[in-house]
Amino acid sequence: MKQILLLALTVLLWVAIAGCSPANITTAKPPAPVLTAVVAEKTIPVLIDPAPVGHVEPVSSVKIRPQVGGIISAVNFEEGREVKRGDSLFTLDPRPTQAALEQAQANLQRDLAQLENVKIQFGRDEKLFAQSLISQDQYDTSRAAVDGLNGTIAADRAAVTNAELNLQYTDIRSPIDGRTGSLLFHAGNVVKSPDDVLLTINQIHPIYVTFAVPEKYLPEIREEMRTHQLAVTASFENLSGEPPRGKLTFIDNAVDESTGTIELKATFANADGQLWPGQFVRVGVTLNDLTNAVVVPSQALQTGQNGTFVYVVKADKTVEERPVTAGVNHEDWVVVNSGLKPGEVVVTDGQLRLAPGATVEAKAAAATPAP
Repeated sequence: MKQILLLALTVLLWVAIAGCSPANITTAKPPAPVLTAVVAEKTIPVLIDPAPVGHVEPVSSVKIRPQVGGIISAVNFEEGREVKRGDSLFTLDPRPTQAALEQAQANLQRDLAQLENVKIQFGRDEKLFAQSLISQDQYDTSRAAVDGLNGTIAADRAAVTNAELNLQYTDIRSPIDGRTGSLLFHAGNVVKSPDDVLLTINQIHPIYVTFAVPEKYLPEIREEMRTHQLAVTASFENLSGEPPRGKLTFIDNAVDESTGTIELKATFANADGQLWPGQFVRVGVTLNDLTNAVVVPSQALQTGQNGTFVYVVKADKTVEERPVTAGVNHEDWVVVNSGLKPGEVVVTDGQLRLAPGATVEAKAAAATPAP
């Protein structure tokens, strides 16, 4: 009897041990910590992708050359500074041109006096010829003297005008608004006309950005420009704040056969001078806008064997693997053409710990795009 009782106790003990084995112990997994964002609607610009590289060019670039030679007596600006149209840049020694003007004026006065005398003589000869007291040759000679002096006086007047212009040219003024470059000649230097370049002025308000895009974009660009100007941005390394904004203002009249691209030009007001001639920039060309587009942060998109998907957080804090069709990108956002509705919550970080049906705990919410 004791043996039977001992055997029964042994069997009960083994059953109790087997019931407590790890295989029969159920442990609930804790919720996976994730970051989430709310699916939203937003207006997304459709840009040329990839963004072309552009070259900044001045609207106008003028090389200042002297129109008369001479000695520079004064430099009237600081190199590298802004100048306005009509500002005095250089002053040449005016004394040689002043003397030439006075000489031309004196020649004019002398010939005017001679003309008066010749006219008087011609008047006498005209009366004598009418009375047949002088020959035809004498009369013609007298009249030719008057005509000759009239021609001389016309030349004298032209010489005076030219001398006056040369005197004005000794004060060299800016023909445009712009920024001055390096000063190549200083006070005391002798300059020759028109060989020497004294200075280069670049107009940078406004300014151009020239760039090229593949010819496949040409039909769409032309179609959009029939109704409105296309918005253009220019960004560059170490840019602080928003990139400068301009308008597409020029399409070249031919496609480059060697590269298959078309040259475009955008105009920027550049009031703050962020863009500089010779600079290379990354150009963003907005072809059109997608209004009320469904967007999610780009981090929410995952790629699996069946394509692109996102993890959607349901009301019970579990996740669902949802296939989606992604569209265009803009900054940190992706347009979702199908698969999501505004207001749904998607996982943006922590997807590696998830599987369909897993429970999650949102630690923080990503910024929701402005509608």
